[in-house]
Amino acid sequence: MMRRTIYVGLLDEGTDVWRPVEAEELDNGRFRIISENSSPDDERWEFPQGSVVRCERRHLSEGPVPVAVSQATG
Repeated sequence: MMRRTIYVGLLDEGTDVWRPVEAEELDNGRFRIISENSSPDDERWEFPQGSVVRCERRHLSEGPVPVAVSQATG
């Protein structure tokens, strides 16, 4: 599987904050998050390690990047 950097939203931040994480690119536009949250007491990821997600391209300060927007099914 090909590894890519995707962005996951952080919860309870008061503003939109995105964490770059490593993910395996699966089929049909799905990604499995493989990065581990090393600061679970400080950061709550919208989608934790092991989640299979769908991404949309969004323009962040880094430019257009894949952002996890929903849990993927089937």
